[in-house]
Amino acid sequence: MRVYHYQRWDGSQAEFSLDADRALDAVSDLLMQGLSLQEALDAMRQHGFELAGREMRVLGLQDLLRELRREAESLERQYHLREATDRLARRLEQALDREQQALRARHGHESARHNEFMSRRFPAADEGSLAERMERFRDWAFEDEHAGEELRELLAELERLRALERFRAERGARFRGPEAADYETAQRIRERSEALARMARELAEGNLEAIDAETLRQLLGDGAVESLILLRDLEPSLERAGYLREGSDPQLTPRAIRRLGASALAEVYGALRKGRPGGHEVDARGVALPRPDETRPFEFGDPLDVDVVKTLLAAVRRRALASPGAPQGLPIAIGVEDFQVRERDSSTQATTVLLLDMSWSMSWEGRFAAAKRVALALDHLIRTRFPRDHFFVVGFYTRAREIPIPRLPEVTWNMGDPFTNLQDGLRVARRLIARHPSSAPQILVITDGQPTAYFVARGAGEELRVEWPMGVNGISPRAAEETLKEVRRVTAQGVTINTFMLDSSPELVNFVARMTQINRGRVFYSSPGQLGSYLMVDYLSHRRQARR
Repeated sequence: MRVYHYQRWDGSQAEFSLDADRALDAVSDLLMQGLSLQEALDAMRQHGFELAGREMRVLGLQDLLRELRREAESLERQYHLREATDRLARRLEQALDREQQALRARHGHESARHNEFMSRRFPAADEGSLAERMERFRDWAFEDEHAGEELRELLAELERLRALERFRAERGARFRGPEAADYETAQRIRERSEALARMARELAEGNLEAIDAETLRQLLGDGAVESLILLRDLEPSLERAGYLREGSDPQLTPRAIRRLGASALAEVYGALRKGRPGGHEVDARGVALPRPDETRPFEFGDPLDVDVVKTLLAAVRRRALASPGAPQGLPIAIGVEDFQVRERDSSTQATTVLLLDMSWSMSWEGRFAAAKRVALALDHLIRTRFPRDHFFVVGFYTRAREIPIPRLPEVTWNMGDPFTNLQDGLRVARRLIARHPSSAPQILVITDGQPTAYFVARGAGEELRVEWPMGVNGISPRAAEETLKEVRRVTAQGVTINTFMLDSSPELVNFVARMTQINRGRVFYSSPGQLGSYLMVDYLSHRRQARR
């Protein structure tokens, strides 16, 4: 069903538009750091984000608030308001002086009318503000025509004057600049300051739709307006692109997951040196699929799938090397040694379980973000290139659990369970492989610490136990032994375990060495930046059919 979104036109929509693909990439960066989708969207709104291919960073609400505060503080540093109403006060006093002189001339200074005027001009109590002093003469029938006209002009300014007096009473002390603001300048300062304050309130409350783009342009310029429009369009653009499922609890759609996986895969492949993946040995051949981009010399027993062009080039090259000075021409003699046959891959089905350490230490140095990117990249590679394969992700901390791929972008390390239960991770992986048997099962372990939690049989059930390492650079001996027992069970099922270590501590190195002696798998020490290259090469080499 096609859904249309409408919003109030403010003239700026034609200038800026948000690229949903790049917005999703920005969301992905935060998801990889361990934020949930809602937290990532909130963080982008509050703190801004980078968009690939743009020279300017999108400002967040906090950035815009800081700009508004800087603008307000700039006015406060430039001006003071102590003399803002002095000119109006002088005009009032001059008008009242003229009226007082007229009353004395016509009625005498002892008359009731003169006394009433003087009681209004100089009341017994505090005289009050300039606006109040003007208001006291609103209904006075002036006898001096020029004084009456002057007061009418002043009364026309009464509401603005009251607004300025309120503003000066509330915020006047903040204005300590060297430049004295006259009345009109002070009014402009008040209007700008109040507009800045209103804008700040709307931004602080996240009420983006209530913000007038033209007002924001006048206050902070075009860059701020562009950021506002892009912030407004963040979630709608993701929804329109089919990346975000609408509702109170936003969720990434399968399309978004696929794009995240494709981006992660492209990032991983970008770090690979061309030609590094080697052959993968499996015991049984599957259906052979040609690889038209690669050829090799014909060997006895190979299917005769000849690449004609490369075979002819090989014959010409051989003849030229054999007779450097002889004229070259037709016909070309082709020998068996010239035949170039197309390389083939065998489509064997494989089951792979990625064990992802979710202990708290994985939050250090970008380890968990790198591991999640690799998991998404591997999932995308398998879905697009090896769709018959089975791929699962299992997270392990104090316990282990399977992580559905749609939830993978939002999972994070577990702060509440600080222990590492690789044994339970291997148990979950072994059950998944048993349900999805294949000729090439493997477990890929990404971890940065030795086991510190395990299960033991107790009566008809089992009991979870945890064990802190014994001293600095020590081990958790019982946890290690119970985990190695599980390694033996996995090995007995013919499953290969390849381990990618993100830490080189002696206790982890020693434990993994013992695990490798049992399973005969491989071990890689990798930094977070290298993890994707190492793991992807290992997967492809394990996956590729060996030539016989």
